[in-house]
Amino acid sequence: MKKFTFLFALVLFGFSSFGQHTLTLEDAVLNGRKYYPQGLIMPQWVPGTDAYSHLIDGYQTMAIIDAKSGEESGRITAGQINDALTATNQEVSLRGTWMLEWQDDHTVRFTEGGTLYSYDMNTSEITAHFTMAEGNANVHLSTYGNAAYTVGNNVFVSWSEDGSTVQVTKHENPNIVSGQAVARSEFGITEGLFWNPKGDAIAFYEKDESAVTNYPLLDITSTPGSLKEIKYPMAGQGSEYAKVGVYRKGSKKPIYLDTDGVEHDQYLTNLSWSPDGKTILLAIVNRAQNHYDVVAFNAKNGKRKETILSVSNDKWAEPEHAAYWVGADDFVWLSERDGFMNLYLYNTKGVMVRQLTDNDFVATGILGQDKSGDLLFTATGDDPRESHLFSVSLKGKQIQLTKAAGYHSPTVQEGGHYFIDSYSSVDVPAKDVLMTTGGKEERTLAEAADPFEGTNIRKPEMGNITGPDGSTLYTRTYLPYDFDGSKKYPVLVYVYGGTHAQMVTNRWNGGGPFWMNEFANRGYIVFTLDNRGSAHRGTHFEQQIHRQLGTVEMEDQLAGVAYLKSLPYVDGDRMAVHGWSYGGFMTTSLMLRQPGTFKAGVAGGPVTDWKYYEIMYGERYMDRPEENEGGYAENRLHNYVSNLQGDLLLIHGTVDDVVVMQHNLSLVKSFIDAGVQMDFFPYPMHPHNVRGKDRLHLMTKVLNYVEESLEE
Repeated sequence: MKKFTFLFALVLFGFSSFGQHTLTLEDAVLNGRKYYPQGLIMPQWVPGTDAYSHLIDGYQTMAIIDAKSGEESGRITAGQINDALTATNQEVSLRGTWMLEWQDDHTVRFTEGGTLYSYDMNTSEITAHFTMAEGNANVHLSTYGNAAYTVGNNVFVSWSEDGSTVQVTKHENPNIVSGQAVARSEFGITEGLFWNPKGDAIAFYEKDESAVTNYPLLDITSTPGSLKEIKYPMAGQGSEYAKVGVYRKGSKKPIYLDTDGVEHDQYLTNLSWSPDGKTILLAIVNRAQNHYDVVAFNAKNGKRKETILSVSNDKWAEPEHAAYWVGADDFVWLSERDGFMNLYLYNTKGVMVRQLTDNDFVATGILGQDKSGDLLFTATGDDPRESHLFSVSLKGKQIQLTKAAGYHSPTVQEGGHYFIDSYSSVDVPAKDVLMTTGGKEERTLAEAADPFEGTNIRKPEMGNITGPDGSTLYTRTYLPYDFDGSKKYPVLVYVYGGTHAQMVTNRWNGGGPFWMNEFANRGYIVFTLDNRGSAHRGTHFEQQIHRQLGTVEMEDQLAGVAYLKSLPYVDGDRMAVHGWSYGGFMTTSLMLRQPGTFKAGVAGGPVTDWKYYEIMYGERYMDRPEENEGGYAENRLHNYVSNLQGDLLLIHGTVDDVVVMQHNLSLVKSFIDAGVQMDFFPYPMHPHNVRGKDRLHLMTKVLNYVEESLEE
């Protein structure tokens, strides 16, 4: 047995013989950026104008371009701003123009050392507006330059007008946390502070974690070692209780929305303000996560108003997007009610005005509105491996604006006539095009050279197979640079397999990390398949995993194995599997529940028993343990340790606060109890992912383990 380990992966690439540069694992993992094609850097639209900015000169200069003419109309450099800082005796410096964001058509702003600065490019003057309280985190600036942030578990606001700072909440109980994301950042929640449109009131999440169990993480950097306790709500156990507070400038204290309804145990999600600041909308999800209500609240007094719409599903109902307001009383809601995420126009009286889109593909977000008021939104389009920009009028007329195959990441001009279309594909390294919201291509702004040119890096091959239920399953395959179809090659299957993720996309390098190209060049095929349950395929495809995580996913992965074995150049007796997080769960499941399929597996940070995982994610897909005893037992990997055939390496960060180490340690204990040998490797003081220089150690361990296991 080996004493090696694994990782999950990042980048890689280099070059080969014949005068080519040879890709090394170190390059792939630590220096992979040079193999990513460089397009336009950090484009931003200048508010209220037809100009945009982007970064040049190693991020030290912001160039301003007139969209109509294509001519440069101005520049802001880090040197100019630093000269202004020195002239006003400020003891800070701007590290690069990547720190700048536009406030209006002639002013940029940035924070440094806890102070908000603005720079007027017309006068070359810099202004220090306020200094935030020490220990500030989670900083959110309003359009008008006010700052809301947290210090510890409390909310603070600093006002730009007079430079004053107010402590909004004053909780001393460590179980009360204000201003931070709630629900373990599920349901599309990424933040805990929300400015109203005028910038004179802030809404914030507040959670009471008194019922949530403390979970210990060992800190080995002290002598003796010490414990850091985190709050970790495991499936079936006590959860957090959330509220929403609102603080207005000049108020003595915040008010709280009247969110308590039928259930105390609920999730408050997808908060949004109406344009007039009078109404706050929330999606309120029951703990079972099979029903939610979109409810309006009076933002001034917190009173509960209308329940505008309700959504139920026999598997799960998961709101992922806040309302997008198109008027004081009208908003657009994204819903999967018809099987795919589509756009619906509602008013605050609870009337669905109309369904705006009726697509058999998935909308992924609303980016803004153009000059005519049409909505600009992203969606996969007909190929779920891609991302495109669409417009739709409030009458329901839809246009696909981006047509080139690939993954498009547009920068839209809010209320304007243009957008910058930045995209790549397996065949297009990176391209930036100025387009109108009518779909007309104005000019190419940047087009990257192929960074694989002159290297031994081979582009992946994209494909698909038919799954056991008839679904199309998309695949990505990396072949050796010197691939010879008459030879037999061993295979490494890289798997994730979980929800809200998609491994196979039509972007540069197929969306994969460069270590896959490097490993292929050692004489391996590296293969990935997106199984049922993965993202951007609609509810029928995604919800088949309900109450049985791992089961249908394995069926699809085994279909991928059968496909590989049908290829004349695949050595079906020498196959390995590797994945991290959900992919670690899938790797271990395949090794234990489908023994003999793979000679080796490397599982990083795996879920091993869903009762150990967090409530918000786990109960959505598996229900509570007492409600689905059979499902939890069937997918508890401890029950299959005696089945192991081949080599298995388990890896875990010792301070993992996402998939806690109890998963792996309890599984190791089961192996020991059964007298079954396997390998385990910890990464001390690393959380869920191993980053920095240690990542090279990790990938080296993973790939060495696979190679030694698959040696003939």
